[in-house]
Amino acid sequence: MPNDQEIMSLMQIDISDPVGRKDPYLSFRFRVEVDNTIVANVSEVRGLQVEIETETYREGGVNNYVHSFPKGVKYQPLVLKRGIADSDFLWEWCNKAMRTKTIRKNVAIILMDSIGTDKRRWTFQGAYPIKYTAPELKADSNTVAFESIELAHQGIIQSK
Repeated sequence: MPNDQEIMSLMQIDISDPVGRKDPYLSFRFRVEVDNTIVANVSEVRGLQVEIETETYREGGVNNYVHSFPKGVKYQPLVLKRGIADSDFLWEWCNKAMRTKTIRKNVAIILMDSIGTDKRRWTFQGAYPIKYTAPELKADSNTVAFESIELAHQGIIQSK
């Protein structure tokens, strides 16, 4: 017969927390990988969004609701923003796409817990640059110079 500690372990309950409470993960603990290589210094990620488009149909004689049918899946572009440093990886990727051909890469966004353990992974398949934004430069400002790249992709896979 298993003891209480073994049962809690099997149920994946943190035994150091007597009520089994799990706090939500914090949004600033993440990393970005492009083709399994960590891209350093990414400070913001946007576009973790999927939408199922629908088509409505009003059936004759049915006045209390409208039918809604799924049409297709719509993915938002993924936007990576970071302070400019010595690495010019984002610019080089975009530059190659403009000059030669589109170079598709898999991009993963990994959310971590407070001790750095991977908790969620969103993999954007077949991503390629569609927009690059250089920093705004102002002589009277002392803010970080940020660049961003917008990526189209062929779909998202979420895993734990």
